Amino acid sequence: MAKSKSFYIILILGSLAALGPFSIDMYLPGFKAIAKDLNTDVPKVSLSLSSFFIGISAGQLLYGPLLDKYGRKKPLYFGLILYILSSLCCLFVTSIDQLIILRFIQAIGSCAAAVASIAMVRDLFTVEESPKVFASLLLVIALSPMLAPTAGGYLITALGWQSVFVFLSLVAVLLLITTIWLLPESYKPDPTYSLKPKPILTNFFVVLKEPSFYTYALVSAITFSGLFAYVSSSPVVFMDLYKVSETGYGWIFAILSVFFIGFSQVNSFILKWFSSKNIVFWALILQCLVSILFLIAALNNLLNLYVTIVFIALFLGCLGFINPNASALSLAPFTKNAGSASALMGALQMGLGALASAAISMFAADVMWPMPAVMTIAALLALLFLLIGRRKIKPNTINQ
Repeated sequence: MAKSKSFYIILILGSLAALGPFSIDMYLPGFKAIAKDLNTDVPKVSLSLSSFFIGISAGQLLYGPLLDKYGRKKPLYFGLILYILSSLCCLFVTSIDQLIILRFIQAIGSCAAAVASIAMVRDLFTVEESPKVFASLLLVIALSPMLAPTAGGYLITALGWQSVFVFLSLVAVLLLITTIWLLPESYKPDPTYSLKPKPILTNFFVVLKEPSFYTYALVSAITFSGLFAYVSSSPVVFMDLYKVSETGYGWIFAILSVFFIGFSQVNSFILKWFSSKNIVFWALILQCLVSILFLIAALNNLLNLYVTIVFIALFLGCLGFINPNASALSLAPFTKNAGSASALMGALQMGLGALASAAISMFAADVMWPMPAVMTIAALLALLFLLIGRRKIKPNTINQ
């Protein structure tokens, strides 16, 4: 593939993959305003975040088979249209329960973009190229936490929290137009692919039986739950505990995202000398150490705003090494079932993210330790699954 063509395809795929994260990050500064307008509290508003995670997790299992049967673009069109309609409906909610339901539907729309973009990486690029492409996608995706909370903070301050959903609708319309005109169809529809429950479940089972998939997909998903613990608890930690303003919160979120971006790009560079498998292992070791120290500091009241930012930055930096490599390694064995494999990987990530988010919302809003506790559990579990699972991977399955 020509470099110029490769660049704009990666840019489009990254923008599609970023739609879900943008939908999460942009309305975070509005939690207080939403709670006030809908006569509820911030922990109840955070359930709209959990419902989004649940929707994007469940929806990916729906789109995986559709992408393998109808090609990549038609299911993508459907998802983007559903996203646009549900985003517009969020403007007219009168209760938090309505917002929770609509965010679930919005997530089902957005996850079409997430699954299609990951599957198309596997379609269009080689196994050797995939880790670098995933890192490039992360560069685009990471613009979301850099820009979304900051932009959301200013929009909410000037025009109210509903303006966020107007903006998201416009972004999705632009993505739909770009997808129709500029993104190539990367997979020929397979009319023999059955959408009956039994064949679909059989395909998922074939994917799940592959040791390299369940090992690295679980590693990616479990470590991502630590990210979602940070995302869901950050409004409380920064705006309630540390008394940061809405716009200040957006800037902190953006600064922290630089570490995620930066380390994911360093990952692309060091792949010249180190294998993906080794990078994942040593990044997980470091992430465990960082999260354990973070938890100890939180339990002993040793944290302030700046120390908290440093610990979170280090955790996200490790994730910048782990995620691109684990994603590429989990999808490496697949060609025909790449849609189902990417759907399962995304479902695992978002499903565990929903659990982490819901777990955080169960604790009181005036304590710091739940966030580092979930991060520590995630890092340690991911390392445990890696040590167990990699012993079952055949040496010739993946060469990275």
